[in-house]
This record gives sequence, structure tokens and C-alpha cells, in this order.
Amino acid sequence: MKEFRFSFFVTFVCLALAAWWGAQSPMGLWTALWLAFVLAVLEVSLSFDNAVVNAGVLRDMSAFWRQLFLTVGILIAVFGMRLVFPIVIVAVSANIGAYETMQLALQSPDRYSAVLTSVYPVISAFGGTFLLLVFLNFLFDQNKETHWLGPLERRLVRAAKFDEISVFIALLVVFSTRWWVPEVDQMRVFVAGIAGIVLYLAVDAVGALFENEAEGEAVVKTVQRSGFASFLYLEVLDASFSFDGVIGAFAITKDVVIIMLGLAIGAMFVRSMTVYLVNRGTLNQYIYLEHGAHYAIGALAGVMILGTVVHVSEVFTGLVGVAFIAASVWSSLRHNKRYPQRTA
Repeated sequence: MKEFRFSFFVTFVCLALAAWWGAQSPMGLWTALWLAFVLAVLEVSLSFDNAVVNAGVLRDMSAFWRQLFLTVGILIAVFGMRLVFPIVIVAVSANIGAYETMQLALQSPDRYSAVLTSVYPVISAFGGTFLLLVFLNFLFDQNKETHWLGPLERRLVRAAKFDEISVFIALLVVFSTRWWVPEVDQMRVFVAGIAGIVLYLAVDAVGALFENEAEGEAVVKTVQRSGFASFLYLEVLDASFSFDGVIGAFAITKDVVIIMLGLAIGAMFVRSMTVYLVNRGTLNQYIYLEHGAHYAIGALAGVMILGTVVHVSEVFTGLVGVAFIAASVWSSLRHNKRYPQRTA
């Protein structure tokens, strides 16, 4: 379990900081520790499917880019998305400076939470649309040889003869928001959804720049197969996953320090799980695990898009993801028992 050593070290440091912070505040030491632990569990439950998808991308990356993702990438994930990004969102929304926003977060957490929650429809539309494209492109991948839901997935792959079917479906979803999103949010939700599509296509275009002209898509099947493009893809994917966790954390506590520490622990364990899955070849042993993760991503995308009009419990979101993962593992075990020679 060497992949988790650093995560346990970070956990110890973060819990120590949480205890110190709690002892200095009215919440108390033990409450602070408990909240940090709950937030860490929430982050892991919401992001386990993220770890599986990350592993599928990471196993095809060079050692240099893999190490960069596990070092620089974790700093971006922990501090960038769990601390800096919410501050930027609140600063822009409230039209105040970054320093004033930090003061607001520490001294008026209820107001800080209210501002961040008010822009959740925009965040959901952006992240949900990006994740929807991740799911759809996996679902309609013509190069995919293994099908978890056999007949259904094979029919969907045949529909992929229309090259841009994933983008077409995503655009239909975005354009449909005008009929069910409140009028006050319609334009910004629409723009955010289009921005999610544009960002996905931009990352995909970066991957195309690295494509080997001689071998074409045999070398670069998707954007995930090039170094820089893979790194960029993973960071955006992490960001899309983190949106829901950051907003959901405020339902547990309004203390931004405890939120950052708890989510940091969870983010570290997600990274460790990613490395573990790559090093142990788990995706090869459980052939449907990647399928389950992508279906969980599809469910999360649906929840986030639905979140533009109604709040969906983070507990429900986490359970849906875990259910897909568990079902894919069970299916993989059944497959391995039925065809032991294929897993030998």
C-alpha cells in the first residue's frame, strides 16, 4: 500500500491543522476533526469514479507527464479548485477583491456560502456539460471492444457513424434549458453550457495537434493519449468533479478552513487510488470497472445539469456513483469466473 503513504501523511497534517483551528474557534476541537473526516469521505465517495477514469488515462501517459500530474496536478486540485476557485467565483459574483473575499469567507461564512450557492446553476451547467461529453464520447467510442451492457452499447456504437453525435446531444441538452431553467438564470446557464462544450472541444483539439499523421487514431484514439493534452484533460476533469464537492461541503459546514482541509484529504486519497489502480493493473483485472466509472460520470453529469433548477443531495449523488462502480466490479468478477483463461 505504498501508494497511500503520502496520503496518510497529508491526512495527519490536515487533521492536526483542523484540530488546531477548531480549538481556536467556537466549534471546538472534536467537532472540527469530525467535520474534516466527513468532508474527506464525501470527497472520496463523489470522486472514486474520477479516480478510475484518471487511471484509464494515466496508464497511457509517459512517466514525465504522469509524475507531473501527481505533483503539480495535486497542487492545482487541492489549492486551486478547493480554495482559489471558490474565492474567485465569489469575488467576481460579489464584485469585490480577492482579499476582501478571503475576509468574507473567514468572518462572514454564511454570506460567502450564499454568494457561492447563488452561482451554482452556472457552475453546474459548465461542469455538467463537460462531464456529459466525457460520458457520451466513451459511450459512442467506435474503438471500444468491450461492452458492459452488450446489445445496448453495440447499438449505440453503431449510432456513432455520425461523428459529432456526442456534441449534437450535448447541444440539445444546453438548448433545452430555455424551457425548464428559471428565466433569471436562462442566459447564464446557456452560456455556461456552451462554454463547457467549447472547452471539451478545445482540449480535444490540443490532442489532435499531437496526433501521429502516419498512424492516425491508432496512436491517439482521443485527447487522452498525448502528454500535455492528457494533463490538461485530467485537470479539467478534476475541476468538473470538484465543483459539486465544494458546493456540497457548505451543506455540512460553513467554515472554509475545515472545508479546504477535509476536501484536501479526500483529493489526496483520490490521487492515491488513481496511482494504485495504474500500478496494480486493476483496470485489466476488472474489465467493466472503467465502464462503471463512466456511467457514474454520466449520472453525475445528469445530476449537475438538474442542479441548475433543483438541489440534489450529495448523499444521493455519491450513492449512485458507488452503485455503478460496485455493479461493474460484480460484473467483472462474474466475467472472470466464466472466462478464467482471459484473465490469466
